[in-house]
Amino acid sequence: MTARDPRDELVEHLPAMRAFALSLTRNGAQADDLVQDTVVKAWTNFDKFKPGTNLRAWLFTILRNTFYSGRRKAQREVPDVDGVFTASLAEKPAHDGRLQMNDFLRAFAKLPDEQREALALVGASGFSYEEAADMCGVAIGTIKSRANRARVRLSELLGLGDENALEMTDEATVAVLASNGGQHL
Repeated sequence: MTARDPRDELVEHLPAMRAFALSLTRNGAQADDLVQDTVVKAWTNFDKFKPGTNLRAWLFTILRNTFYSGRRKAQREVPDVDGVFTASLAEKPAHDGRLQMNDFLRAFAKLPDEQREALALVGASGFSYEEAADMCGVAIGTIKSRANRARVRLSELLGLGDENALEMTDEATVAVLASNGGQHL
């Protein structure tokens, strides 16, 4: 006599599984979902079931573990039935920074060599105007003028208004330029 395929016996255990799920969840819809999740897990893992052992106990163990795993997961989640919390969340797309950096690099490449040099030294590398002037062999006023003209031109090329003027000495800009390895500078 050949043993029955355990998949054929699964349906026989559904009422008992639903009753057990209902005792755990105390909610009919959640119990039905739990039984469905259990059946899916059992079906996909039937290769792990040992024929000749207690199928009902195996199914109930899967159901119980699924229930408690769901509870542990729910404890880490924020309840948001109406979607109010979710609606308040926003994440800036990761590509925005790369796109803005590409725009900046294209605009930066359009500046005259002397202006790029002044911004690279004063803005990105953090040298003082005096140090940059010494390195370039020009007067301090010349470096200040070149850096200022470069900022104005970059603002024009990038379409920035007075309210979001380009400030090359802020930490974020310096960090971006430094992480870029000074390429295109």
